[in-house]
Amino acid sequence: MKLLNTMLIGLLATGLFACSEHKPQKKGVYMLIDISGTYTQEIDKAQKIANYLLANLNGGDSLAMAKIDSGSFSEKDIVAKVTFDIRPSTATAQKHQFKRKLDEFVSNAKPSAHTDISGAVLQASEYLRETRAEQKYIIIFSDLEEDLIKGHVRKFDIPLVQTKVVALNVTKLRSDNIDPREYLKRLDAWEKRVYSGGGQWEVLNDLDHLNRLLES
Repeated sequence: MKLLNTMLIGLLATGLFACSEHKPQKKGVYMLIDISGTYTQEIDKAQKIANYLLANLNGGDSLAMAKIDSGSFSEKDIVAKVTFDIRPSTATAQKHQFKRKLDEFVSNAKPSAHTDISGAVLQASEYLRETRAEQKYIIIFSDLEEDLIKGHVRKFDIPLVQTKVVALNVTKLRSDNIDPREYLKRLDAWEKRVYSGGGQWEVLNDLDHLNRLLES
């Protein structure tokens, strides 16, 4: 009887331990790359960010990269997308293929006439929702200056619940040197918009701190 009780206690403890273990939460990351005007001069920095993401995402995680151009609410702007296989060898091959597509895009990117950031963020939100990832991130590599084609409507809330939006490398425009309040106004406007959609917001301009990128 004593032995039976000991075995039951052991099984119960094992069961409680198993229940306390949590599977790693799947991540979904969508990176937006601004190709408007002079911001294409910054595009090579996107490769450093991509290398970090590829090194830190695991099997089951999803990654997509898309350009921000004149009308960005479209899948045609997606440069590459993938959900990494749980088999390490297959995931490694997927990462190499993803990097080749990105490098080709960076080498051949041409400036766009307009900048539809809102459409791009909405497209990112839709993609991440479909991945069913528990941790969702939208990374915006841009100066955050939106310039829409006449007639395009982008005054709406973007659904960003359980999504962290990170603005990276927000370069200052020439006009910002004249009046820095313009720069601060852009950051403030996007922060309010992200929060109104239920998301989290962070600005990360120092690319040496990429280790903070996937913090929840």
